[in-house]
Amino acid sequence: MGLTKQYLRYVSSAVFGVIGNQKANIAFVTLRGGEKGRYVAVGACEHVFIWDVRKAEKVLILEGKKHEVTYLCPSPDGVHIAVGYEDGGVRIFSLLNGESNISFSGHKSAVSVIKYDALGARLVTGSRDTDVIVWDIINECGLYRLKGHKDAITQILFLESKNLLITSSKDSFVKWWDLDTQHCFKTMVGHRTEVWGMVLLNQESRLITGSADSELRAWDIQYIEEGKEVGEPQEKKVRTLLENEEEDEEGLDEEPEERILSCKKAGSVLREARDRVVSLVTDAKAKVLACHGLDATFEVFTVLSEEEVQKKMDKKLKKAKKKTKCVNLCFEISMDCLLVPNGEMKVALLLQNNTVETYTLKTSEKNPTGTKTSRLTLSGHRTDVRTLAFSSDNIAILSASGETVKVWNRSTLQVIRTMGCEYALCSLFVPGDRQIILGTKSGKIQIFDLASGSLLETTDAHVGALWSMCLAPDQRGIVTGGADKTVKFWDFELIKDQDSGKNKRLTVKHTRTLQLDEDVLCVRYSPDQRLLAVSLLDCTVKIFYTDTLKFFLSLYGHKLPVLCLDISHVSALTHPASHSGVWRNYAQMLFVGFCACSAGHVMFLQFVPKTHLFFTAGKDRKIKQWDADKFEHIQTLEGHHREVWCLAISPNGDHIVSSSHDKSLRLWERTREPIILEEEKEMEREAEFEESLAKGDEPVVPGEAKGEAEPAGKKTIETLKSLFKIEIHHLYLLMVAIIFAALSICSGSNKEGAVQVSLILSSVFLFSELEVSLLVLPFPYVPDLLKLFNGYVQQGLEVELVCRCLFFLLRVHFGQISSNQMLLSVIDELRTNTISKVREIRDVLGFNSAGLQFLQREIESKEDVMFFADATDRFEEKKRKRRKRERAVLTVT
Repeated sequence: MGLTKQYLRYVSSAVFGVIGNQKANIAFVTLRGGEKGRYVAVGACEHVFIWDVRKAEKVLILEGKKHEVTYLCPSPDGVHIAVGYEDGGVRIFSLLNGESNISFSGHKSAVSVIKYDALGARLVTGSRDTDVIVWDIINECGLYRLKGHKDAITQILFLESKNLLITSSKDSFVKWWDLDTQHCFKTMVGHRTEVWGMVLLNQESRLITGSADSELRAWDIQYIEEGKEVGEPQEKKVRTLLENEEEDEEGLDEEPEERILSCKKAGSVLREARDRVVSLVTDAKAKVLACHGLDATFEVFTVLSEEEVQKKMDKKLKKAKKKTKCVNLCFEISMDCLLVPNGEMKVALLLQNNTVETYTLKTSEKNPTGTKTSRLTLSGHRTDVRTLAFSSDNIAILSASGETVKVWNRSTLQVIRTMGCEYALCSLFVPGDRQIILGTKSGKIQIFDLASGSLLETTDAHVGALWSMCLAPDQRGIVTGGADKTVKFWDFELIKDQDSGKNKRLTVKHTRTLQLDEDVLCVRYSPDQRLLAVSLLDCTVKIFYTDTLKFFLSLYGHKLPVLCLDISHVSALTHPASHSGVWRNYAQMLFVGFCACSAGHVMFLQFVPKTHLFFTAGKDRKIKQWDADKFEHIQTLEGHHREVWCLAISPNGDHIVSSSHDKSLRLWERTREPIILEEEKEMEREAEFEESLAKGDEPVVPGEAKGEAEPAGKKTIETLKSLFKIEIHHLYLLMVAIIFAALSICSGSNKEGAVQVSLILSSVFLFSELEVSLLVLPFPYVPDLLKLFNGYVQQGLEVELVCRCLFFLLRVHFGQISSNQMLLSVIDELRTNTISKVREIRDVLGFNSAGLQFLQREIESKEDVMFFADATDRFEEKKRKRRKRERAVLTVT
């Protein structure tokens, strides 16, 4: 017995390169009684990073599990922070030790807003599923769910003095909730577009709302004490609120009688920006109001008391506000502000380009201006990383983006060098790991020296983008391919010039050019440097002899251009991958090619050194490992939350680094844990099945009703695709194979064979996926199946099952069957035979039912005992209740 091939598991080791996640907000936090305004919390994929903005370093990581962080809210005492996730879950972390002991799960989609009450005992969350849930933190349970909004919740506010709640939504409504009765008693409809933010000012007597226009609307809140009579019965109170809620849902902006409070528009303030409000926040004492939109304008308003307003009016200053505008903030996506005792305001901004900035503003000055105090940029790139590389000693990692190239220490994940560059598309370490080479979008080759962190040389290599670069196996040069339809060969040289002084510096010398008919997307040497593989824009891969550049072989089969390819260490396997999501295997130096599997939109591919195992990265956010010998999927590495652009494998194969559109770099480490493929596949199936159940995605077969599902005639191919998310399709294919076998058995008009086929079909279709199996069946087999069904009906074999299959096939293939003249006689016979047989079965059932009822009456009259008395009583009781409900509905209408 041969030895079983052993695979080792790769696991996630670290997440780095991301400073702040665009999906979550930014929040000031306090660590162990430290200085206020020094620490900020931001979401970083599934984790939460706590940054010290003064030292520009990470001080605490709150580790998540799988889903991306969408909202952060520190507790009033500053000891905890509530974190909302994309799956609708909420976890509460301690800022003292970074541990999470409390978690809530009640939303169906991403959490969009979280708020604590003043005591920190209750937590209210809003989600994209339009629900608002109030949680009891002490008892770690949910209190109640508030329903009423028609779109995602954007903001939530507590009115502590009255135990009320205000919610805003993208449905343009602002709703007021009485938490004593858990009902909405007022709906504000004064906005024409989505309400994106709101704050309370002047001791909860004024509400400021921001929507999709440039206007900030102010609303005066007046409480009506007599609206709540002392000792009013709870039932009457609930009934009154329900009536009020029905009036609100009709869209009326006026109410016959105000209850609890009245909220009327007091005026508005026009912002400098013309787009929608992104963030609208105040400090803890509501003395300063900060606002910004989608542009680079950041506005701050000071909130004046009535005495200060009167003084301003006396001085004939009509604008009771102070405003400062901070430009060039790179389109901030969220912010938080803090007012310190000396009157200084601190503002933290999370920008879209993976940057955190802090500003200070002295609100006591006559013309205040914002001063930038810190900027966190070193620990990440501003744009997506498009190329990665490992050094030969497995220690350094190179990452390059549209503006900088960074070299990281793999062990500490700290940045060693940061150098400005052009838009990089490919990169590599020069042998010796003292220099790096980049290929840019403008077609240039840039050489950097790591010791000095300086640019040594820029060479114009191609006209257009330089898409690919490969180091020669003899390490004496490189080969490049670009959009100018050429492949160029370069040799390394050491030269002296004025800049290098006495020491020689590295340069590249152009030696040969291979002219092609299409744009070059990727180039790779075979490990023995005998052949060169070139992928072209015409969806082919061409192989050339390296020494003579003579054409050797053309590989075809991809539907879209091949973006990446690699050759194994023995020069026997080449794996090109295209944008169509298919990688193909060409064995024995590409003489034979065949399709191996589908792997999504593949963006990068690389062999593990000295093995026939390789990894692919794609737009499906996953990294997958494959065995090129057995054409088998080994494992899937999940963690990225956006498209994966590229990856790099260390020379010893122990580490993988990958980059994604979520701005993160992830390090994966090979463990000693072996992988058992059968168990791995079973775990993947279970995980997909549980995920589908959590989402409520039950397979819907055409013809079967599921809630408000579409009728059978409107089902599209997307319905069929959704059925195969879980690998139960193997069972469907097995059923189809059995149908094929059944048709082949019956082709000889063998009666015994027909009986056996009937038994086979009966046993197979005990499964509930009958329609799915027939849907997979190709149409050329349908005529034979219809003839077989006709024979079954005539013999009275499985009439009910045959009718079910027959009616489904007629619905699915109605057009093709009705247009086929050869099937008209078969359909006519089926119509006649089916009607007659169904009538016979109905008569038999009716006769049997009448006979059983007669026997029941005879036995009851003889023994004076009523059969099924309990069941009959329950049935009659249900009928009485149903009639009562129907009468009540008719009375109300």
